[in-house]
Amino acid sequence: MSRPKKWTYPFESTKKAFTPPKEALGEYPFPVKRDDLVDGHDSTKQLGEVAATADNLTDGNDFSLIDNPVESPDVKQISVEEAGPVGAQDSSRQVSTGSNEASASGPDFSLIDNPEKDPNVGLFTVKTANQAIKDAKSRPVPRYLFGQLWYEGERCILFSDTNRGKTILAMQIADAISSGRRSTMGLAMDAPAQKVAYCDFELSEMQFRKRYSDANGNDYLFSDNLLRIEIDPDAVCPSGYSFEDYIKMSLEQLVVQHGVKVLIIDNITYLNKALEKASDAAPLMDWLKRLGSRFGLSILVLAHTPKRPLSNPFTENDLAGSKMLSNFADSIFAIGASAKDSSLRYIKELKQRNEPYRYDADNVIVCEIEKPSNFLQFTFRGYGCERDHLTATQKDEEVRRAKELQAQGKTQREIAAQMGVSLGKVNKLLKP
Repeated sequence: MSRPKKWTYPFESTKKAFTPPKEALGEYPFPVKRDDLVDGHDSTKQLGEVAATADNLTDGNDFSLIDNPVESPDVKQISVEEAGPVGAQDSSRQVSTGSNEASASGPDFSLIDNPEKDPNVGLFTVKTANQAIKDAKSRPVPRYLFGQLWYEGERCILFSDTNRGKTILAMQIADAISSGRRSTMGLAMDAPAQKVAYCDFELSEMQFRKRYSDANGNDYLFSDNLLRIEIDPDAVCPSGYSFEDYIKMSLEQLVVQHGVKVLIIDNITYLNKALEKASDAAPLMDWLKRLGSRFGLSILVLAHTPKRPLSNPFTENDLAGSKMLSNFADSIFAIGASAKDSSLRYIKELKQRNEPYRYDADNVIVCEIEKPSNFLQFTFRGYGCERDHLTATQKDEEVRRAKELQAQGKTQREIAAQMGVSLGKVNKLLKP
């Protein structure tokens, strides 16, 4: 049996190397580098050789690799534009042949389009720690929106028990930011005036006006930078959208159309009513994070607490809903009612990522709700300890009552009868 013929691809004359004319390049299904010669031969040989034996030749010669070059597992087909101009000497754009495994899913142009390895991985941005610090230096320093309790660009949560003044304080903060006021209740605000959208999902327009007008009908004049948002009762959700999804979509459109930079949501239950589950809370906070990052927003969300003993100090665990809410927030502060006076409130800092805690349990901000003219507001009254504003426990109240009766000259037996407790308990209550 004679030795099988060997065919080369592309074909070249045994007498003289064939160099195609420049104007004929468009007729070739593969790029030809006319000026890039290897050992004096046409560099198209770099595309590889295909050996064909007599056993795989049927009815003459097999030119399938010429007619259908993309079917070859070892030859990648790219256009002339992708390979670079004819005669280019950029070695980073050399045509590369790969293995059967590499080309099984189609042509791979990574070495052509990305000659340098991308350090990022999937969803991750990868930098050295030094590069991260260097990049941070080039960004503007976050400014105060409500002292250190809320910075620009942060996702902040304000929560309290019902009827403690969350909406009053949040609107007061919104008014200060929109008008460019330098402080609110003594807390610095060094950010410039910005467009604020206050999503008031609780008060009606009549209730809102009552808070910001006096008995003579003189209305408070807000800055035009402050937008008040209500839910249209006649709006219908598009087919396929839930109520919560439609609110989120509407909020994104609001931010874009009105150039909003500060978003206040009153309150969070309108975004998702099932926040007790981590599976519901985590996607919501992740959406708020992406919304803020995408549009450069500062976000304040108002939330409630579940029923809690008024004798206990505030903690992050008092925030209604899943722990995920506090985990995803950049900062958190709470409003508590004072046991000293029904008009007094105190503000406590619960989470902070920028500075050491300043307004903790030993230095809460004490304020009073009042309406000096036509603006319902919190007025700064000083600082204090949280424990001084908490409701006394039942035991503390019993001790106080027993000592009060003792000061009136009553015997322990008389005190027990009047308080409706045993003589032994009275004895314990009166022990120093």
